Formats: sequence, C-alpha cells, structure tokens
Amino acid sequence: MSEQRPRLVTPTFVVVSLAGLAYFVALGMLVPTLPRFVKDELGGSGTEVGIAAGAMAVTAALMRPWVGRTGDRAGRRRLVVTGASIMAVSLVGYALADSVAVLVVARLVSGIGEAMFFVGAATAIQDMAPDERRGEAASYFSLAVWGGIGIGPAIAETVRDHWDTDHVWLVAGGLFVTAAILGRWTPPGTYAEPPADRPLLHPAAIRPGMVLLLTVMGLSAFQTFLALYADGLGVSAGPIFAAYSAAVVAMRLFGATLADRRGPMRVAAAGIVVQAGGLMILALWPSTLGLYVGAVVLAVGVAPIYPAILTLVMDNTPDGERTAAVATFSLFFDLSQGLGLPVLGTVVGASSERWGFATGAGMVGLALVALLVWVEPPARHKDEPLPIVPEL
Repeated sequence: MSEQRPRLVTPTFVVVSLAGLAYFVALGMLVPTLPRFVKDELGGSGTEVGIAAGAMAVTAALMRPWVGRTGDRAGRRRLVVTGASIMAVSLVGYALADSVAVLVVARLVSGIGEAMFFVGAATAIQDMAPDERRGEAASYFSLAVWGGIGIGPAIAETVRDHWDTDHVWLVAGGLFVTAAILGRWTPPGTYAEPPADRPLLHPAAIRPGMVLLLTVMGLSAFQTFLALYADGLGVSAGPIFAAYSAAVVAMRLFGATLADRRGPMRVAAAGIVVQAGGLMILALWPSTLGLYVGAVVLAVGVAPIYPAILTLVMDNTPDGERTAAVATFSLFFDLSQGLGLPVLGTVVGASSERWGFATGAGMVGLALVALLVWVEPPARHKDEPLPIVPEL
C-alpha cells in the first residue's frame, strides 16, 4: 500500500483561494476596460494606454521589499485584508478620472494594494503546503490568479455591453471588498524578525524572477492589446478571454502536480516554448479562428510556468523568509508591467497589435534562454535532464 500523502486542501486553504479568486476576477475586469477607457473616453494614445496600464506596477514594485519584511514580521493576514481594501478604494479614482494623469494617480494607489495582497495570499498558501506538494499548492492558487484574470475580462465585457464603464469599476470594487472580507480567515503564518544583514531582495528569487519578468512581459501583449485587436477584426473579445481562461483552468486542474512529478525546470521550459508559439499564432493569423487558437495555445503554455518557477524559489528559501522571497519574486511581475507595457504600447502605437504580439513572443524567447543558462535548480532537482520538452 502506498504511503498516504500529507493533506493540502483544507477549509482554510479553500477560503484563502476564494479570496484570491474574488480579487483576481476584479483585477481581470480592469484589463480590457482600461485600454478602452484611456483611448475612447479619455482620448489617450497607444503609448498612454501602456503608461496607464503599467503605472500600477511602479508603486507595487517599490512596495514589494517593504511588504516582504512586513509579512514575515507582522503576518500574512494583514497584507491580504489591507491590500484588497486599498484596491477597492483606488477604484473611486478610476470612476472620477477625467484625464489620463488622474487615472495614472489612481493606478499608482492600486499598486500599493496589489503589492500587499498578492504577497500575503501567495505566502499563506505556501505556508499551508507540505514540502512535497508546493508545486501543487501553487497550481491550485494560481487557478485563482490566472483563472480570475481570464474570467474577469469576460465579465467586464458583459457589464460594459449592458451598462457602461462606471459599472465595471463598481462590480470590480465589490469583488475587492469580498476579497478583503474572506481574507480575514488568512492564517497569520510564521512571525520572524528579518536578519539585519539580509539583502533587500531575497537572493533565492532573483534569477527565477527574471524568467518570470520576461514571460509576463510577453503575456502582457495578449492581456492589454487583445481587446483592441479584436475590435479591429470585428470580433468580440469577451469569448476569447473566456476560452483562454477555460484552458488555463483545465491545465491547472489536470496538471497541478506536473512541477512536483516532472520537475519545475523542465515544466517551466516546456511552458515557455508553448507560450511563445501562442503569441506568434496571434501575430501571424489575423482571423476569428486565429484569435481562439492563439489564445488557447497561449493558455496551455502560460498555465504551468508560474507554479514551476515559484517551486524553484520556495525550495531554496528557509521557512522564516518565505514572505520576503515571494515579495522579491513578485517584484519581477511588477517590473514586467512597468517595463513591458510602455515598450509594447510604443510598438503597437508605431505599427499594430500584431507587432505587439510578435514582440511579446521575442520577450518570451529570452525567458527560455535565461532559464536554461542562468537559473540553477535546487539540490532535489539536480538530476533533471535538459533539454526538457520530450519528457512532458
């Protein structure tokens, strides 16, 4: 008889995941709404779309090191509840914005909440996971992250079509409040005073974080410019985002144990290759079918990358330093938005959305190089063979 695996999914695990789902559905609602709001209602350019979309990442990136230390010292629950509450309050600024400048200020406030919520929730999930099920825990939680970001745009499209942009902000704000309420059940986690000589950025997360940065920069092309691209083709973006979300959810459910069983290095590499392929399909196949095929292929690639890379980080991180490591790791997500979106916006403004997708694919290609050349696997993954793809 096989040895029973330690339990992962508990009522508390489920509640924290539901808080994440509410939060990321709300965040996903902002993805297609913001570019249209800037362009159609505020009269902004493609570059201004990129600046407004990426502004949230600026304050989030600046806050991450402080948030990491606070989470280890004061607990994860405070970060989750406060972060979701700040996001809800920031949407008042979106509703009142009558210029791109005002909207950018509101997005900067949102960045404070984003830094706090994600780090608190993601660390709490890892706190509750047995060592041998960390990748699985990250997969389940990332259902809330990427599933919510995928479902949110479809909800936003429906709300916007039936009412207006203000109602999108209202519904999203209600979901952020829901996340704050559910976040009250987040375990506080391990309290530890960070060593005085510990670097501001946790060393275990820097190189994996660079891989994350490049993959998310590529994904941002899809998330930010698909709605505008679909409009130009006379196609509704909502069902495409829904198809993307469904594919992510399916991959995360049926492939939750991939990183633990096959090893995070090989799973991350395979996902990166497929993600780049999805972006190139979008760039080269300008049709309704091309949009759906590209979105689904992209989702299949994106789904395993985050759990695999986070597993690499956690395997090299002591228990009392998890929040700091997650904060550093997620800092690169913020940087991907702050650096990638203005670049992609400039490319799109000078050419077209198709060139934006192609540029995103190039960024993802660099992520594969960084993973294979620069990232050293933890001791328990040393024997994973490379190249990786054929064994998946």
